[in-house]
Amino acid sequence: MSEPETSTVDLNGFATRVWRKGKGPKLGFLAGYGGLPRWVPFLDRLAEARTVIVPSLPGFPGGDRGHSVLDTHLDWVLAVRDAIDKSGLAGADLVGSSVGGSFAAEVAAIWPEKVKRLALIAPFGLFDERDPATDPWAQKQEDIPGLMTADPDAYRKLKAMPAGANSVEWPIEQTRANEAAARIFWPLGNTKLERRLPSITAPTLLLWGEKDRLIPRSYAGTIAKAMKARTETKIVTGAGHLAELDKPDEVAAAILEFMR
Repeated sequence: MSEPETSTVDLNGFATRVWRKGKGPKLGFLAGYGGLPRWVPFLDRLAEARTVIVPSLPGFPGGDRGHSVLDTHLDWVLAVRDAIDKSGLAGADLVGSSVGGSFAAEVAAIWPEKVKRLALIAPFGLFDERDPATDPWAQKQEDIPGLMTADPDAYRKLKAMPAGANSVEWPIEQTRANEAAARIFWPLGNTKLERRLPSITAPTLLLWGEKDRLIPRSYAGTIAKAMKARTETKIVTGAGHLAELDKPDEVAAAILEFMR
């Protein structure tokens, strides 16, 4: 697995990482809870057919301390819109997972011209008191891998410090990512996203891990019912919340097929 090209864009005065790899039409990816401290096999599968562009979210790995100046949900949505624009993704296909899925949906709803086709992997942003989502910030740290993936080792591998990394900075960056997500979604993850879903015009693929212990699978039905755009739903067998980590080949294949 070769490394992607790395560049930066300025978001509110902070240098924010952008990864790029592959050939073909552009496909953007907004990462999920915890961000992406390293390139993962799922992105390589996508890059076999597309030019994959991955801007970091503020405060997440590669996003420096950009979350520190974002005080409202609107601040965050505007920052993500700017990341999409400055990464050259305006008008391209867009994939978002978990936290990133919520923002991908927001951008597609508010600025329809910026998203050609959309894929959402168990996005944050909804809450149903009859089937409540799990609060990840109320869990013991050792329980987080099993909450994020069906195979806890998949998440542990994502977060493990690589050889040559700064042993002081690495854990700080991972903690900062959790803090950034909390600034957006704590305590219930509810941003009233369902109110804006009908404004999405991009054809949309919903992917949900069969074993998602964080965001209930019933939320896929809630989203699909609210959508006016063409929407397809796929349940990923044997996958947890971050289905792209548990089943990279299957999730990538479903996305590429939908966006042909």
